[in-house]
Amino acid sequence: MTALSYYFANFTQTIFYLTTPKKKDTALHEKAGISPPEMISSDAVNAVQQFRRQLPSTENLIDGILKGDITSLSRAITIIESTNPSHLEKANAIIAACLPHANQSVRIGITGVPGVGKSTFIEAFGKHLTGLGKKVAVLAVDPSSTISHGSILGDKTRMEELVKDKNAFIRPSASGETLGGVARKTRETITLCEAAGFDTILIETVGVGQSETAVHSMVDFFLLLKISGAGDELQGIKRGIMEMADLIVINKADGDNVKKANLAKVEFHRALHLFPAKKSGWTASATTCSSISGDGIENVWKIIGDFLNLTKGNAYFFEKRKEQNQYWMMETIVEELKINFFQHPEILSLIGSNKKAVANDEISPFTAAQNILKVYFKK
Repeated sequence: MTALSYYFANFTQTIFYLTTPKKKDTALHEKAGISPPEMISSDAVNAVQQFRRQLPSTENLIDGILKGDITSLSRAITIIESTNPSHLEKANAIIAACLPHANQSVRIGITGVPGVGKSTFIEAFGKHLTGLGKKVAVLAVDPSSTISHGSILGDKTRMEELVKDKNAFIRPSASGETLGGVARKTRETITLCEAAGFDTILIETVGVGQSETAVHSMVDFFLLLKISGAGDELQGIKRGIMEMADLIVINKADGDNVKKANLAKVEFHRALHLFPAKKSGWTASATTCSSISGDGIENVWKIIGDFLNLTKGNAYFFEKRKEQNQYWMMETIVEELKINFFQHPEILSLIGSNKKAVANDEISPFTAAQNILKVYFKK
């Protein structure tokens, strides 16, 4: 049989099957099912959607935050992070109401290269803290793509055990274009979390580099995660990061890697003694841990407790927080000036025309910038 004959025979059989009447008592007979319900009124659907879009009042959000309601906290943080000008007044009112109830926590910054196990460590560390009766808020900053400007925001997926803990709150946020992904929005989110009763705030940063200065300026304790055998690929930034660190933790100290981790601990411990003494009077050290087995996690918390006892005893803890508040006041001024500058219609027009001139080498970038700034400051 040729291929053409084969397909023609199949086609003929199919037509015969479809046109032949079926007996009603066969399994091929389609029985009438339950009649579908009447369509829901479109007005009712619109009403439900409108209700969901409607934000609670500022007073309700504040009341919910102070009662520890996670939904109110999440919605308030969304308003804080919003770039919509109409949300600014509401955000300021929420922050002002929460401020008297804040500052009753320990703020811990956690950083390290991608792949060092930050999320796994935070989950193990967070579970240890909630086991001690602590209320833990994790502010995880996901890097935004410079191409699509999107973020995965996958920390809740990676911390699948901690996210189910009733004494934990995980809030992933996109870094946006802010250096290091830590803007003043994160600083304000800390205030809201503290007002909601969270006594331990963990801030996970994007990675390592100059951007970590931002997170260092909003935490009490700065923890640097490392892994053994990483080599010297971070040589260019190692000194700056290590000078800021209050503790270096060699992660993944389990299995065959325990010996390597202990050797790395000794090396980092020696290196830390080469740096100048800290204003706090604290001497940074290195330790090891395994986020999988939990070994060393308890010791990390003990070291942080020793740090808090020392710095609160010599008043450095409180002085540093005052300095941080002043720092973020100045940063906010700079941020607001930047926003105002780039939203000015005449400035936007000048920038557009000067971009073309700069691209065509008709004027230097520096002269063009000076000309635009002169126009702006005359306004």
